[in-house]
Amino acid sequence: MSYLLHIDSSSLGGASVSRQVAQSFLDGWHGKVVHRDLAAAPVPHISAAGITARATDPARHTGEQAAAAAIQDALIEEFLGADAYLFTVPMYNLTMPSVFKAWLDQVIVLGRTVRHGSPSQVAGRPAVVISARGGSYSPGAPRHGLDYVVPLLEALLGHEDMFGLDVTIVVPELTMAPHETAMAALLPMHKASMANAHDRARELAATIAGGATAAA
Repeated sequence: MSYLLHIDSSSLGGASVSRQVAQSFLDGWHGKVVHRDLAAAPVPHISAAGITARATDPARHTGEQAAAAAIQDALIEEFLGADAYLFTVPMYNLTMPSVFKAWLDQVIVLGRTVRHGSPSQVAGRPAVVISARGGSYSPGAPRHGLDYVVPLLEALLGHEDMFGLDVTIVVPELTMAPHETAMAALLPMHKASMANAHDRARELAATIAGGATAAA
């Protein structure tokens, strides 16, 4: 059975803005959802055994390689089995949470999920990324150009030489404005960004769910 694979990576649980906006998407999604919370149950960072297992005949795996390969196989099977994706990937110190990078390193495997010179098995499938951040990195903002989350995820998830997913990014900004006195003047912009993010998440859920129903 096909499903939406929902990957969470925020450490803040229910207080996470990325998770809250993702919930607006989920509220409009009525199909099966497989949820993996990387903050609550992190996957291991890629190890030497995991890297070498990829290029070694399984019959010749050491015990460490076999254990590492089993982790990769389970994550890859879960990833390939989805027909749509929802990723919550907040900005931490200008980049993605390390738990999400660890997950990517386990599932990006040449010859299985990535095929240089030909499309990935998941190419063209829809993916929504919710990436909240405390400030603003939009054009015209003082920190424009310092966003190392969105460009990297667009490349890793969406580039034709990688997964080739049909990626849409939703970016709730200025999430620290309600908590920082120095950002009080930015509260209206924050509220507008939040409203737009929730509306966009609901819209995407309806569009993607409708497309999945039509394809079925």
